[in-house]
Order: sequence, then structure tokens, then C-alpha cells
Amino acid sequence: MRLLEIIFENFLWKSRLLVLIAVVMSLFASLLLFLAGVYEIIYPVIKLVDTGDYEIFQRKILASVISSLDLFLIATFLIIFSLGLYELFISKIDPAERDQRSSRILIVRNLEDLKMKLGKIVIMVLSVYFFKQALFFNFTQSIDFLFFGLGLVSIALALYLSHREHLEEKEHKHH
Repeated sequence: MRLLEIIFENFLWKSRLLVLIAVVMSLFASLLLFLAGVYEIIYPVIKLVDTGDYEIFQRKILASVISSLDLFLIATFLIIFSLGLYELFISKIDPAERDQRSSRILIVRNLEDLKMKLGKIVIMVLSVYFFKQALFFNFTQSIDFLFFGLGLVSIALALYLSHREHLEEKEHKHH
């Protein structure tokens, strides 16, 4: 009976390696999103060179830059997600621990740490998406302005609360 328990527990422990599938696929998706972000910026330039129509370029470039920001932020989210999953379930990333220049955002200590880091990126993605939608929104009624203002206040509040928590963490570490 003890042998069966040992075999099962070894199998159970090694099953955590399934997380590698999520790590690799998230990194692959991140690469694809970075490439899509680059394409978003280059496409209007190609159109300008091809057609010579500067008006189309002017209208398209701002939307393209904002779209690429969204793609880059989501790609960054996926990288942090991959690193966090790997560190939590597989192994610490030794080069990250040794690198004095590396950003602390890439080091994940526990699941709560990963959730906080990813949550902040989600707030940024939503902020950029809101900005993109606001650029092309057709304000027809005064209530539209009210809802737009409420949206801005909500985003500002979310950014403030996430930043305040970061400041409280810093203050707590100094004491």
C-alpha cells in the first residue's frame, strides 16, 4: 500500500509540469501579439507609400498606435503570466534572481503577487481600450458626456487605488 502511495504522490507532483503547456502557449501568443502590434503600426505607413493618400494615413495612424498599445500590453500580460506560472509551479528563474537590473515586476513570489501584477496590467489595457473607444465615439446626447465622464472617473479611481496599494507596500517595507 505504501508503494502505491509513493507512486501516486510522485505522479501527482510531476503533474504540475502540465503548467509548462500554459507557459509555452502564453509565450507563443505573446510573440504573435507583439508581431500584430508591429503590423498595426507599419500597415498605415505601407498604405501611405502605396497610395500616397496622407489623409487616410492621418486618420488611421492614431487608431493604429492605440491598437498596438493594446496588443503590446496584452502581450506583456502574457509574458508576466508565463513567468509567474513557471516560478509558482515549476522552478525559480535563476537568471532573474541574479540580475540586479531586472524589474521586480517580473519576479513572482506567490499567487497573490501574480494576481496583483496582472490586475494592474488589466487596468492599463482597459484604460487604453476606453481611450480608443472614446476617440471614435459619436457624442449625440448630453447623457453621453455624463457616461464618458463617469468612465474617466472610474479609470482614474482604479489607477489611483492600484498605485496607492503600491505606495503602501513600499512604506510597509521601509518600516
